[in-house]
Amino acid sequence: MVRLPVIVGFGGFSAAGRSSGHHAYRRTVIDSLDEQSRAQTLLGLIAMMKLVRFDVDSGQWLDMASDELLDDAAVLAKYTQAALDGTLIRKLERRYFDVDATEWHKNVPLSPEGEVSFITRERDLPEPLPSAWQVEAVEGEPGRVRVRITEMLEAKIDSTREMPVKAAGQLPSGYDPADHYNARFHPRALQFAIVGASDAVHSLGIEWSTVVNAVKPDEIGVYASNAMSQLDENGFGGMMQQRLKGGRVSAKQCPLGLNTMPADFVNAYVLGSVGHTGAIVGACATFLYNLQAAVNDITAGRRRVAMVGNAEAPLLPEVIDGYGAMGALASDENLRKLDGLPADAEPDHRRASRPFGENAGFTIAESTQYVILMDDALALELGADIHGAATEVFVNADGFKKSISAPGPGNYITMAKSVASAIDLLGAERVQKHSFVQAHGSSTPANRVTESEIFDRLAEVFGIESWPIAAVKAYVGHSLAPASADQLISTLGVFKYGFIPGIKTIGRIAEDVHADHLNIPTADLDCRAETMDVAFLNSKGFGGNNATATVLSPNLVESMLKKRYGEAAFSAYRAKREATRSAAAAYDERATRAQFDTIYKFGEGMIDEAALEISASKITVPGFAKPIELVVPNPMKDWLS
Repeated sequence: MVRLPVIVGFGGFSAAGRSSGHHAYRRTVIDSLDEQSRAQTLLGLIAMMKLVRFDVDSGQWLDMASDELLDDAAVLAKYTQAALDGTLIRKLERRYFDVDATEWHKNVPLSPEGEVSFITRERDLPEPLPSAWQVEAVEGEPGRVRVRITEMLEAKIDSTREMPVKAAGQLPSGYDPADHYNARFHPRALQFAIVGASDAVHSLGIEWSTVVNAVKPDEIGVYASNAMSQLDENGFGGMMQQRLKGGRVSAKQCPLGLNTMPADFVNAYVLGSVGHTGAIVGACATFLYNLQAAVNDITAGRRRVAMVGNAEAPLLPEVIDGYGAMGALASDENLRKLDGLPADAEPDHRRASRPFGENAGFTIAESTQYVILMDDALALELGADIHGAATEVFVNADGFKKSISAPGPGNYITMAKSVASAIDLLGAERVQKHSFVQAHGSSTPANRVTESEIFDRLAEVFGIESWPIAAVKAYVGHSLAPASADQLISTLGVFKYGFIPGIKTIGRIAEDVHADHLNIPTADLDCRAETMDVAFLNSKGFGGNNATATVLSPNLVESMLKKRYGEAAFSAYRAKREATRSAAAAYDERATRAQFDTIYKFGEGMIDEAALEISASKITVPGFAKPIELVVPNPMKDWLS
């Protein structure tokens, strides 16, 4: 029996805030929301940014600056602008590093006039000793020597310089994932993995133990990774720098730097899973690569539950230098040129990312996003809330290339397959009138031309007259591995609220964009009357890593499941779902108060291998209700008869 992978939970954090409860999406369409939704999202951001703290005794907010007790209205009146200013793309904050005076070492050749001498400890002398150095013991000071230098000396002097790129998609000002669990020595991306996966688990509205007990242990899978590994001080970055800094590599920097760790941390400290694990990497299409593996496994019946996600923390001078050297990032100089500003003017960093407009490069960002999938039968059995379904993910390469970063034909193939498969499932008219595209929309001049041409040509082929195009990177930037997860989070919000976020960072569409059959809105597009039933998530990664996913709306999925299981079974499911929604809403209320209940089970519930019960047909693992079956029918055994 073919199984449908349905989305039953989602969570994480990006420049738009918390993903669960659709809050990150709501931040991107904040002016189109009803007052209650708008207020709840803003209050959540204000608390998350540590401007206020909820006081349980009084039931009011404690102002962290004045120690006053405030009600909701007073908090919103005082801090709404701060919440808006402290989210989405903006100038990189000093909590990361100072983009106006970034530390580096300047090579300085020193030519002595006469003799240069200094005293140091003998143990601190370099090995081998430079030929121009003359060393003699200091009389009366054992272990100390005088060094005389008469020739040129190459020195590296602490210095600073201004970064050419200053805009980034950063988590909300004041929010630090390390505040929410014991994150000692964890690289930032792995802190992200913990808080993002926790948010997704709580969004389920079902106890994780209930999910685990409903399936066999190996029917759960975690599919997660990142593209840039962990490059900060606690990961590969620190490991690679230690020799040059004269320090020592720690025992944690190497293993925690691996790009498999966003999956490993979730297994070891959040879920306690003994099931399948995978960490696939495909540059900017990494999330969709992992989603494809999960969708294929659930559809084939190999897995019944899957957590899919990524955690990326690339806001480091070295990473920005790397992408900047490629000319891939929007520099301040180029932003000034776009807006006709003088050389000494501050550019509009809020509008650094301008998909399909006159643009100058992408805006790098950090993000953590995780989604939970179940097969349709399990979702109905447990009463899970269904937010959508992922039916297909297509991946294709570009063939021979001259430039590894240049686009190619692979994305035509993935997009065409995705649209054709949706038409086969839903019929041409539904796709023509009730679908939209989440564009890769990286905000580079090449992307706006090549990606729009793909969409425009395929729209003509498949009879689509005015295809809505969204580009979430305009708000949250390009988070590399989780970029398409950011797209999915936004898509689920579109299904829920009916507004496609407009590309509000551009005044108009660039003249070289192909848009005869496209609708690229520059203001939020109200689709509540038409209803969006299907979304196509598109990603174009360096190296020819092209991927496109087909995602169905919850309304469409419900109609499919009603037909598959019958009205009686579906009514019973809806009754169970009420408790799920109530529990998810209770978490949402706590999370709005910045009480995220982060799951971090370090050393808890460890399994004694000696307690495994092993037979020829199964393994029973302590703590799991069902055994792991060892006898798996092999379809090739008939070849031997």
